[in-house]
This record gives sequence, C-alpha cells and structure tokens, in this order.
Amino acid sequence: MSTSEQEPAAAAAAEEPRAPMSLSPSRASDFMQCPLLYRFRVIDRLPQKPSAAATRGTLVHAVLERLFDDEATERTAPRAKAMVPGQWERLLESKPELGELFSEDPDGERLAGWLGEAERLVERWFTLEDPTRLEPAERELFVETELDSGLRLRGVIDRIDVTPSGDVRIVDYKTGKAPRPEYREGALFQMTFYALVVWRLKRVLPRRLQLVYLGSGDVLTYDPVEADLLRVERKLLALWDAIRLATETGDWRPRPTKLCGWCDHQEVCPEFGGTPPVYPLKIVSARPPESGESGQGRMDLAPPAP
Repeated sequence: MSTSEQEPAAAAAAEEPRAPMSLSPSRASDFMQCPLLYRFRVIDRLPQKPSAAATRGTLVHAVLERLFDDEATERTAPRAKAMVPGQWERLLESKPELGELFSEDPDGERLAGWLGEAERLVERWFTLEDPTRLEPAERELFVETELDSGLRLRGVIDRIDVTPSGDVRIVDYKTGKAPRPEYREGALFQMTFYALVVWRLKRVLPRRLQLVYLGSGDVLTYDPVEADLLRVERKLLALWDAIRLATETGDWRPRPTKLCGWCDHQEVCPEFGGTPPVYPLKIVSARPPESGESGQGRMDLAPPAP
C-alpha cells in the first residue's frame, strides 16, 4: 500500500483534535498494534519523522502508477528506471520536508544509493508482472463506504484490474519482503479490507487479491469468498467498538512489542518513561458521521475498452 492516504504532518497538526470518524487499513493496524499509537496518530496528530524506507515506497508507487500513462509498448524497465529521479523531484516539490532525509549528505552519495535501490525495486517488478499486457481500470483509487452500522471505511487502492468478463482484481505493491506463511493472515488484512469496501460499494465480489512484494520478488494471491468479507466486517465492527470506548474513556493503553524500537513517539510514551500529551478530547461518546461529510468515493469498475 502507498502512503498517499496519510495527510501531511503540517496540515494534520493544524486541525482541531476530534473523535475518530472513519477507519482505514493503516489506522486499524495501528490500533491492533498499540492503542496508544493510534491515539498519537489520529487524535493527538503528533508529527512523524520522514522515513527513508517509507519514502522510497512512495517513490516506487509513483513510478508504477505513472508508467501506465504511457502506451503499452513504451512500458519498459529502462523507461521506468529513468522515471525515478523525476518522480523524486516531484515528490520533493509536494513535500519539501522529505529533503531532511539527506540533509547530512553533502556529496550526494546516500541519495544516489537510495535512488539506486528504488530503481532496482522498479526493475524487479518487470520480472513479476508484464505491464504491456495490463490496462488498469483504476490506479491509486480513493474509496470510501459507510456500513449499515454507521462505520465509515476508507483507503487508497494501488491498482484495480477488471477483465472483459467483469472479474475484479485488487493489486497492492509492497517494497519489502514477503512475510513467512505464519504471518500472511496479517498481510492479507489490508486486502480483505479493500475487498469489503469494493463489495459494499458496488456489490461486486473481487475475484482475486494480489500482493506484489518487490523486495523479495514474490507474488501472494488470495481468492476471497463472501464469508471472508463478512468475517473481516465483524472484526472491523468489534475494533471500532473498542476505539469508540477508548475515545469515550480516554483510556489508550500502550501495547509493548518489538516494534516499539521504531516508534517516533517514545519521548511521550509511558513505556519509555514519557508522559502523553493532555488528552485533547472531552470524555464523551464519539459522534457518528454526519450526512454532510465526505461522500462515497469514486469507483468505475467497468472493464477497460478493448
């Protein structure tokens, strides 16, 4: 998944704190990992330092998205590799704070190595898929739907393919390595989340979910059935109940794991001797979404023209 669903830190920090209004795969994963991390990101809106790995993922996603602007015969590995520096410049223009990643790199060696890694990831994609035979129905598509319970689900899907017969495939690019078999259920959570949104929006059950791991050169696929999506819907409803309870009570407990070492918020985390900011919300029930707030996401699932 790309980072395009994340708001720039500066814009987010300027907003008034408010109760959570919707759920995305990233934020759902945050809460399952650590409720206090969810609070820091969603309610306190604490800034996060730019990450070289995450930014490289954003860069690779941008290249793979824009490559499909070209005619099929022009979608070659050399062409994609040559797009990397230009897309990095575009990314810097939209998010100048990313320049901090290489502020202590006077000779440009670290930046050159980092761009080279992005180029290698892009080139590896061509060993996994053939873009000359693909005509995506959607790329970097924002989707949003509201369940009967009032829970609003939203996110950004990297790519949607639709066959001439109408079968839908949801594709997500990952710049890391494929997980071991015992961790694949967690990896598929994001994809079944998106499948649920598509199903609720269009009453179309996606035929295939596909994770493309550029870091290891693996492709993980899963063909969901209706029971899978109903199961993830129940899980999300239970998760949302827990989030609403924490919002009402202000009780956001940390959940220490080995991932804590990579957290940006150690200074304000009790597990590291810190003190969280004063809880910015009144201890009241999270209000339900209002009918006037952002509506359903655009989604055109018609098969591409022959």
